[in-house]
Amino acid sequence: MKLDSKIPEGPIGEKWTKHKFNLKLVNPSNKRKYDIIIVGTGLAGASAAASLGELGYNVKAFTYHDSPRRAHSIAAQGGINAAKNYQNDGDSVYRLFYDTIKGGDYRAREGNVHRLAEVSVNIIDQCVAQGVPFAREYGGLLANRSFGGAQVSRTFYARGQTGQQLLLGAYSALNRQIANGKVKMYTRTEMLDVIVVDGKARGIITRDLVTGKIEAHSAHAVLLCTGGYSNVFYLSTSAKACNASAVWRAHKKGAFFGNPCFTQIHPTCIPVSGDHQSKLTLMSESLRNDGRVWVPKKAMKGLKASDAANIKEEDRDYFLERRYPSFGNLVPRDVASRNAKNVCDEGRGVGPTGLAVFMDFSDAIKRDGRSVIESKYGNLFDMYKQITGDNPYEVPMMIFPAVHYTMGGLWVDYNLMTTVPGLYCLGEANFSDHGANRLGASALMQGLADGYFVIPYTIGDYLASLGWKAKIGTDHPAFKEGMEKVKASVDRLLNIKGKKTVDEFHRQLGLIMWEYCGMSRNEAGLKKAKKLIQDLRAEFWTNVSVLGSDTELNQELEKAGRVADFLELGELMIDDALNRSESCGGHFREESATEDGEAKRNDDLFAYVAAWEFTGDNQPENLHKEDLRFENVKLTQRSYK
Repeated sequence: MKLDSKIPEGPIGEKWTKHKFNLKLVNPSNKRKYDIIIVGTGLAGASAAASLGELGYNVKAFTYHDSPRRAHSIAAQGGINAAKNYQNDGDSVYRLFYDTIKGGDYRAREGNVHRLAEVSVNIIDQCVAQGVPFAREYGGLLANRSFGGAQVSRTFYARGQTGQQLLLGAYSALNRQIANGKVKMYTRTEMLDVIVVDGKARGIITRDLVTGKIEAHSAHAVLLCTGGYSNVFYLSTSAKACNASAVWRAHKKGAFFGNPCFTQIHPTCIPVSGDHQSKLTLMSESLRNDGRVWVPKKAMKGLKASDAANIKEEDRDYFLERRYPSFGNLVPRDVASRNAKNVCDEGRGVGPTGLAVFMDFSDAIKRDGRSVIESKYGNLFDMYKQITGDNPYEVPMMIFPAVHYTMGGLWVDYNLMTTVPGLYCLGEANFSDHGANRLGASALMQGLADGYFVIPYTIGDYLASLGWKAKIGTDHPAFKEGMEKVKASVDRLLNIKGKKTVDEFHRQLGLIMWEYCGMSRNEAGLKKAKKLIQDLRAEFWTNVSVLGSDTELNQELEKAGRVADFLELGELMIDDALNRSESCGGHFREESATEDGEAKRNDDLFAYVAAWEFTGDNQPENLHKEDLRFENVKLTQRSYK
């Protein structure tokens, strides 16, 4: 199958405008004849449901939460990027485009990224109109702060609660459409399969998480807005419920998976404290505006935060400022993470495990005063103190890299459609826009761009061609077959009656993924990991213990299905990492490094999107390549020095 990205021709700044004109339209009176399913109600899903409902479409929205307000989008802290240039410091749509392409280590499409930069300015206006309480300057203009990978201030924020406030805005718009009857909301409901008839997505199969009831839902089109899959690593900054099942089930129905090994390592997370943990906690990247990252110049095993003040200035290594004077502590996430790992590998890490570095606010507090720092980061400091017991106003934070976002996801074209016609994928669940490394504050931007400003245009082109009479009802044999398949998979999990818990298998998988497919990788380790995962999956299907029944609330059953999917996805991630024998973004192949230890790309062989096609259970997947064309930026070795 030849991949067609559908990137419009013409100058980069005119592609999206011309494309919108060339798309087919559905007239207002016909929109009410079309049914659309949206799975996931975070920023991408809620904004899409609200926008499509406002246009007149009939929308069914599904979430496994008890309310859309609980979507993981609320966990985003630091801000959302937009090229408004309120600071008058040299920002522009083109600079945001360039920074994002460069930050992604030249592994994203130019057309998609420029569109993202273009619509970013509209997102801020939309959110302000919804009442999102962005921080403001003294004169009344919206305030901005800096994030990694940029030398301008373009990040809009609401203290350390930006994701939550943006989601409340989208949620209010969604509620308006629910009240108007244009959106029907299904809570505590999980999608477990996509129904494909004659090559087109026609609906989904769901399970009620409270009663266990399995149901079929049909529509003219299906939108997956289900977030990322970083919980394949077990320990990540994602909420425990975040999973890959929706996109993985879609993948097994024909949707290609793009760049699955592209996962982001975030440099400012609270370090692992022991085997008891089930997730990790993120400290916003915005803290790097004022926090200085350092370790002792000489190894000092077990150094506590309370001892930091005793380390003289000349005995400290502010390693990011030393190595990258132009960007300092605001280098991109992959660069900051790799350098933190390196100093810890040298034995200069701090804390009881030695796997941490200091992020110190003492200079900022002396310079600006505690009240200023508190106004910027007060809730983040409070959260850190509650978790660790240390007060960041008095001692440095201790941080270490952890798995955060996933740049990989279902392959989509410029219209956000997967390789299955009628099946769309929005937000973090798709692969587009971020390449091999996402710049901070761009996740919220992409989710809202896709939902508010892209899909309302592009879905109309498909629906107009399909026609409203083309809908297939749930009485079609494909829906009955889908329900029986889901019921059989549920029964299979319950009937294994093994001795190991779901969490034990998940934890083992996470250790394998972090050790061999995390921040640093090599061919021998990846091949070893592939065999370990295959063995673990075989054991899972013979020895997992899932208690309870399928006719009640059963969280072990929910987890079991998701971990089964993670075991398969993990192996594909290993295959993708083995295939890409270059270092790019946060994906460091030890065989491919520059003389000073930076990631070394191989543009001659790997300037493409890897799109994987499912060929059957326990069968090797087929690799398809979408070549990336760079006409507006020059491919160069990234440098932040």
